Amino acid sequence: MNRQCRATDETLWCSLREAFPLPSWSRAMAKESSYAEKLAFIEEITTDVDAVQERVLAEILGRNGDSEYLAKKCGLAGATDRATFRAKVPMVSYQDLQPYIRRIADGDRSPILTGAAHPVTEFLTSSGTSGGERKLLPNVEDVLGRGMPMPSLVTALISQNVPGIGQGTALYFHFAKSETTTPGGLPARTVLTSLYKSNRFKNSPGISTTSPLAAILCEDTFQSMYAQMLCGLCRRRDVVRVGAVFASGLLRAVRFLQVNWEQLAADVEAGVLNSRVTDKSVREAVAGVLRPDPELARFVRAECSKGDWAGIITRIWPNTKYLETIATGAMAQYVWTLNYYSGGLPVASMGYASSECNIGLNLHPLCDPSEVSYTIMPNMAYFEFLPMDIDAGDASHADQLVELARVEVGREYELVVTTYAGLNRYRVGDILRVTGFHNAAPQFSFVRRRNVLLSIEADKTDEAELQRAVDRASSALLRPLGAAVLDYTSRTCTETIPGHYVIYWELMMTNKDAAVDDDVLERCCLEMEEALSAVYRQSRVADGSIGPLEIRVVRPGTFEALMDYAVSRGTSVGQYKVPRCVTALPAVIELLDSRVVSCHFSPKLPHWAPAGQR
Repeated sequence: MNRQCRATDETLWCSLREAFPLPSWSRAMAKESSYAEKLAFIEEITTDVDAVQERVLAEILGRNGDSEYLAKKCGLAGATDRATFRAKVPMVSYQDLQPYIRRIADGDRSPILTGAAHPVTEFLTSSGTSGGERKLLPNVEDVLGRGMPMPSLVTALISQNVPGIGQGTALYFHFAKSETTTPGGLPARTVLTSLYKSNRFKNSPGISTTSPLAAILCEDTFQSMYAQMLCGLCRRRDVVRVGAVFASGLLRAVRFLQVNWEQLAADVEAGVLNSRVTDKSVREAVAGVLRPDPELARFVRAECSKGDWAGIITRIWPNTKYLETIATGAMAQYVWTLNYYSGGLPVASMGYASSECNIGLNLHPLCDPSEVSYTIMPNMAYFEFLPMDIDAGDASHADQLVELARVEVGREYELVVTTYAGLNRYRVGDILRVTGFHNAAPQFSFVRRRNVLLSIEADKTDEAELQRAVDRASSALLRPLGAAVLDYTSRTCTETIPGHYVIYWELMMTNKDAAVDDDVLERCCLEMEEALSAVYRQSRVADGSIGPLEIRVVRPGTFEALMDYAVSRGTSVGQYKVPRCVTALPAVIELLDSRVVSCHFSPKLPHWAPAGQR
């Protein structure tokens, strides 16, 4: 799954029952417990983090100790203690493990990365929009089964702030993706697809959603979205929360409503599903929900024909209490738009997970998205952290790694995981900042992805810095005019001398009379430059090594076309995130440039002065 704050859906990050036998935890999590019991579980698991982590590592090494990687490559010789592990097992990247993974994918069934009793049963694919490469990550059948998926744990956290949340249902847009098979016969699919197809998801108590399972599993994106939206409209008064995995996915659902409301209303009025939905199982599932309802059809037409989409979520689903979607990391730029469409509902970013493993929970789900921190759940994997402020020459040494219980508030680290599914001291690539502790469990905010940045010369612009610059220009110059940046990406352009940054913007008009002229967009270029680092501005002003920043405005629907392109190449709709840098993706650049409607450059140099003269 994609990385910045890569939480999955509400069931994935709730697989929290302890992997090793602790009877009180087992009893508490073996049944559908009260909210109080689930909150008590969180308190218990975060109290003695170091002891939990030591036992997790011992169990992982015990079950995988006979693997080729640990026994022969690392020479672990059956040891399960932390000291031997630290001394003998190196820190690795995906490229280091790729030869082993290829052997498994090609059909070698010997215990290569996991123990003989726990063979790899599938591969989880990365989203393909993080670092530009799809990876095959091993998974073992019992990993999700180690803890009963319990969406009610998330509900327990929410219930502290939103009374009665367990009484309604969710309009939650889930999407499965088609899977492939490796040469050796193992399925390769996204983590969400694996989850949605599991009996655990189908039968998990506490999952209450308006979307029929057949619609979730339908691999045709239009048919899946259409059926889920239609069922959500039919049950609009039952909905108490609206969500999707990522904020961008939730906004895509709103856009779908904007484009298709007339046909949806016609279906509601007649009680007959659109003929464009051809999947037999989906049609049968929707038939169990859809009934002729002329009054609801009139309501949908009246609301959607106004041309005013502000607050549309609460206008259509009036009992919605909050939005449940990831709005941290690169998704933070969508918060303003979510507020616009929801009328300012709270946005709950519940969890932090990846295709490698589950990681943590947001214990204060209704806090402002800018204040979200994720509490690492120490039973999910063995976690280590590479300090980002060590000398560059030492950055590859495993002896620099810090254990979970020993991280320091205010410092930034790269996440390194050892998992039950055979990844050992694996660099995930997420850069996290320690913001505090809950009991003994560290809390982190997501900072950025490692090595995702723009650079012409000495400048190093990362994802968070670019996002701040876009937000600054949009807030200062576009929003007062009734406009905003709907989505964006970037690249470096070295076809000119000197090279410069190119930012692609798709605009949305929140006011039908809004007008954004060339002068405003040129000022946006300058405003972005003023928000970039001193190194960038020095390169522009003093060194002349970077040219004026350029904004290329693309026509409406471009970023939907970009997602469609990614989906056609194998990316999951549910996991898709817009790549914030496309410098290394020539096909994407070609698509974007083919849809440019205007180009604008910074009209003058940004402010910069030597440190002593500022």
